[in-house]
Amino acid sequence: QVQLVESGGGLVQPGGSLRLSCAASGSIFSINGMGWYRQGQGKQRELVAAITSRGSTNYAGSVKGRFTISRDNAKNTVYLQMNSLKPEDTAVYYCNAEVSLSIATMYGYWGQGTQVTVSS
Repeated sequence: QVQLVESGGGLVQPGGSLRLSCAASGSIFSINGMGWYRQGQGKQRELVAAITSRGSTNYAGSVKGRFTISRDNAKNTVYLQMNSLKPEDTAVYYCNAEVSLSIATMYGYWGQGTQVTVSS
């Protein structure tokens, strides 16, 4: 059993910053890719940023230069630093992780989601 627990969402004014965290726990052999997705009201879930186990990153064009993804492999935790937030960043943000339970078994897991609201 693997759990992803997110924290750090909330209400922030346009131009402000937030830092999201997602900690994985349970029967983890190793964690491969980790990422953050978001789903705005009435919209499809979309990739925001992703990071490999070696630290290579990928960003959606709409957040490039404003958001930074990072991870602490020792803590099985991924972070999303969000700066210069805009109202269109308002969404539920979900953490995703590709977790190996053994050398031959890997599954994708999702966090419960954390609300980010950007409004004055």
